[in-house]
Amino acid sequence: MVDRLADGCLDTDAQNLLSSLKGHITDMHPGVLKAHHLLWSHDLVNPKNKTHARYLKELGEQFVVRANHQVLTRLRELDTAGQELSWLYQEIRHHIWQSSEVTQTFCGRQELLARLGQQLRHDDSKQHTPLVLFGPPGIGKTALMCKLADQMPRLLGHKTVTILRLLGTSQMSSDARGLLKSICFQVCLAYGLPLPPAQVLHAHTRVVQFFHTLLHTVSCRNFESLVLLLDAMDDLDSVRHARRVPWLPLNCPPRVHLILSACSGALGVLDTLQRVLLDPEAYWEVKPFSGNQGQEMIQLLLAAARRTLSPVHTDLLWASLPECGNPGRLRLAFEEARKWASFTVPVPLATTTEEATHQLCTRLEQTHGRLLVAHVLGYIVSSRHGLSEAELKDVLSLDDEVLQDVYRDWTPPSKELLRFPPLLWVRLRRDLGYYLARRPVDGFTLLAIAHRQLVEVVRERYLSGSERAKRHGILADFFSGTWSQSTKKLITLPLVGKPLNLDRKVAPQPLWFSDTVANLRKLKELPYHLLHSGRLEELKQEVLGSMSWISCRGISGGIEDLLDDFDLCAPHLDSPEVGLVREALQLCRPAVELRGMERSLLYTELLARLHFFATSHPALVGQLCQQAQSWFRLCTHPVLVPLRGFLQPPGGPLRATLSGCHKGITAMAWGVEEKLLVIGTQDGIMAVWDMEEHHVIHMLTGHTGFGRSVRIFLADSRGFRRFIATDLEHEDMVETAVFGTENNLIITGSLDALIQVWSLSKQGTLLDILEGVGAPVSLLACGGTLVASASPQSSSFKVWDLSDAHRSRAPAPFLDRTGLTAVSHNGSYVYFPKIGDKNKVTIWDLAEGEEQDSLDTSSEVRCLEVAEQHKLLFTGLVSGVVLVFPLNSRQDVICIPPPEARKAINCMSLSKCEDRLAIAYDNIVLVLDITPGDPCPVVDGPRYTFYTQLPETLSSVAILTDYRMVYSVTNGDLFLYECANSKAFPLEAHRSRVACIEVSHKEQLVVSGSEDALLCLWDLQTRKWKFEMSYTSSYCRGVQCACFSKDDKYVYVGLKDRSILVWSVLDGTLLTVQFVHAVVNRIIPTTSGFIAPTRHGYLIRERFQCLSARASPQDPLKNFKKAVWMVKSRQREELVAAAGAPQDLESESAQGNESKSNKCSQVCLIV
Repeated sequence: MVDRLADGCLDTDAQNLLSSLKGHITDMHPGVLKAHHLLWSHDLVNPKNKTHARYLKELGEQFVVRANHQVLTRLRELDTAGQELSWLYQEIRHHIWQSSEVTQTFCGRQELLARLGQQLRHDDSKQHTPLVLFGPPGIGKTALMCKLADQMPRLLGHKTVTILRLLGTSQMSSDARGLLKSICFQVCLAYGLPLPPAQVLHAHTRVVQFFHTLLHTVSCRNFESLVLLLDAMDDLDSVRHARRVPWLPLNCPPRVHLILSACSGALGVLDTLQRVLLDPEAYWEVKPFSGNQGQEMIQLLLAAARRTLSPVHTDLLWASLPECGNPGRLRLAFEEARKWASFTVPVPLATTTEEATHQLCTRLEQTHGRLLVAHVLGYIVSSRHGLSEAELKDVLSLDDEVLQDVYRDWTPPSKELLRFPPLLWVRLRRDLGYYLARRPVDGFTLLAIAHRQLVEVVRERYLSGSERAKRHGILADFFSGTWSQSTKKLITLPLVGKPLNLDRKVAPQPLWFSDTVANLRKLKELPYHLLHSGRLEELKQEVLGSMSWISCRGISGGIEDLLDDFDLCAPHLDSPEVGLVREALQLCRPAVELRGMERSLLYTELLARLHFFATSHPALVGQLCQQAQSWFRLCTHPVLVPLRGFLQPPGGPLRATLSGCHKGITAMAWGVEEKLLVIGTQDGIMAVWDMEEHHVIHMLTGHTGFGRSVRIFLADSRGFRRFIATDLEHEDMVETAVFGTENNLIITGSLDALIQVWSLSKQGTLLDILEGVGAPVSLLACGGTLVASASPQSSSFKVWDLSDAHRSRAPAPFLDRTGLTAVSHNGSYVYFPKIGDKNKVTIWDLAEGEEQDSLDTSSEVRCLEVAEQHKLLFTGLVSGVVLVFPLNSRQDVICIPPPEARKAINCMSLSKCEDRLAIAYDNIVLVLDITPGDPCPVVDGPRYTFYTQLPETLSSVAILTDYRMVYSVTNGDLFLYECANSKAFPLEAHRSRVACIEVSHKEQLVVSGSEDALLCLWDLQTRKWKFEMSYTSSYCRGVQCACFSKDDKYVYVGLKDRSILVWSVLDGTLLTVQFVHAVVNRIIPTTSGFIAPTRHGYLIRERFQCLSARASPQDPLKNFKKAVWMVKSRQREELVAAAGAPQDLESESAQGNESKSNKCSQVCLIV
């Protein structure tokens, strides 16, 4: 197409301008323009022309592809920029811009400003209470707060760092989490302090503690004063209808000021603040304007709008507002008056704010029609966070009532699609003007109603009765994508006699726009609208019962947002299943804080907790478990797949595991009536926790041995006497003990990190064994049925509910506190020393969740081993005797005597073929043969007796079928011994005590693990290590157990930090890490994975899924806060030595390994 002049000549000026524009665009944005060439013809613009049709199709397709590409590229840029604090700068700019708009027409209040300045100067050098400005809606509190921010340096008389937040005007200022996060970042940048670390940002409680600590840090630096101004506390989601404000400091330190504003009246926020801040001098009332100040404000508004009123209109305006001192009412009057034409006689203005707001709605209805105004304002008010213009036009295109009203007098221009005419919205938007607010949310600009009074009037006029559910229903249809992707919707238009099935062309709503970009608008809006439209079954199936939804919401928003959704919906659903899922998510917190929110972690946690209830609750829980199993089947990276429940289930005694920024916990106390828990920490902080909300509500800074049994006494007039005849025996030193509710329980904590619950009414019967936070339990506090446990060696603490009402219906865990567990019948039965009588072995039926039988051993049990093929249980005793029990009968017990009288057994080992047994004492090893027999196998020997002749005692041993043996002693020395030749070959020593030695199934390799988390993979033929594999994290405390997979391709390792690792035997690659919340006692390989009993009393049963034994493209440590994986390869070291390369082999091995020829480090350092 070309431009021509009236005489038909080519318009060269237009051509030059067009060429210049194209060149400028190409220079600024190369690759944006694409040329389309068409042959000229007279009917080129005819839609029936095939060339023209093909051109339009290509142009449309190109536009869609290009637009999608640019949108996704921009979203990725925003995601990257978010990590570079652009989100913070956007938030700061938004509030500064809003403040500058408000202060342009500020007038009056000079006396109040002066008094506030005097109070701030008085409080600047001492500890003081936050200030609260209050008054009715529309009285001018926001304008006053903005003016305070503008004049703060002058009011205080020196330089200040002033931070202003107009709450509710942006997403981050609408909830406490986003608000505190943005304030903490801004304060740190202003004062040059380190930014909040990632582990703080993952948990709201840690952000609260960081905020409190930050205020004291700023105060102690003695730099510029810090002033925080938080306007409209009523618009903060977490404050409305709350009993307290958990994050609000009760006192501000010197040089730190906090000023709040809140509405007086029926909303209740001011009442909440008055319950928290008790000083009456902290409250400052904002009073109405005088008549002169009101006129001054109107004149300023007219001047800013470049408008004047005629004398007649001016007289009418003042006549309608006699002595009106409410700035909000004056602003409403101005918005009406500015529309008056000089030649008209307007209707008198309303006398109250509510009447004026109704008058505004009436005027809009007269101009645009009642139905359109009602539905547009209804959709905006009904939305959870507001609607973008594109969303609003899509929603109106789905509203049949609106479309039938719009097309009442004319037919749609297209026979294939039906849309709401955008010009109608443009006109209404223009007339709404000042009453529409634009808020930045998730990178979008959303429309919302700017004034609370108008919101209330809209609800009263347009959202009463069934209308509210209708608005939410159409919004739910839009955000669920019901009518997107060319899905047609029926409608009957007034001028068309039959129903039309037309495409509404609304935006699709996938959960993910790309692999990393989630549909945040859908995630935040859809549950809210499904709930309020009454579509509860759809809510349960598509949101709360969808693993895809749960994982997307968790990954994009974190565990806090996910729990918020369940908290929003659960009170309206009569569904115990929703409660189970919510509790399971709550129990996931420790793993999320350790590893960060990651899809495989979330699927593992939920499946391993909810699998107990999959059969009893098939509708929701069973569906979630099936979805998780389906996802695991399609997973492409190495992963451990739970085959049954093994993590503590919801509904059990554990209520929560909570942690903060503080160091180890040194003191605890309950406030039962208020349900508060006070903890004191090693760094001098006292934190007050609300145990209903699981939030820190106050931070107070600046505060600068037992035996293995518990004996219960009863005090009466005659003195103290024994209440229970026997002592309550423990496996380790008892650190603390408390009485439970009504003194019918005693709860003890010991050095082995276990909590034990004993019944006093049942003469000391052990009721339960609970695992603490992975450190010695030295603190217990009891409040009613709740018990809190903590340790100075951990910043976390756990809260337990010991009432029977909260017991889950999952199979009861086995009560083992020794860690000496053995498993038989493919995980059907567990054997462990009997509680209270170690001379017996309990046989626990896992399927029934109860004790099946017990075996009498006549002496204390030191170790247990099961020969699965021969169906034998070997029990090593303190007396040195080994008793062998057939598993299928209680007859023919075999007794193996010790080589010397009263030598206690340290450990035992069975060969992989179960034909050899090694029994290790302090410095003696017996090797016996096991052969088939009738009715039970025969144990012969000892075939060999071996003396170590070392001063150190034996700690671990592993026996091979050919009578070779690998053993270690307590100082970490490791040896290979050939019984047939009586030769010992020293292997390179570990740096600490060896915790386990395991032989591969083909008996060619051995793995040894030590207490410093070092694993060595040994080649038995060369008697040298192939790989040294070390794994350390901020939580790592050494190796507990290990084993080879059935095919000898992998090594499964249980660590004392309550995690399981999978290593590749091929090249030493760390394939996956799984946090299982409990120490694993031993690992037993199965055909596809392993089973492992834990200290929680559950049996882990998992399948390991790996497409390749080599390195995974997904780094297993990528989400850990601080973790190091290092592999040393002997083959690499020998090649480097042969090449004569003088370099630090230790450092080189930390950057890569031999089997990764073109791949950089598999070390992951996250700080």
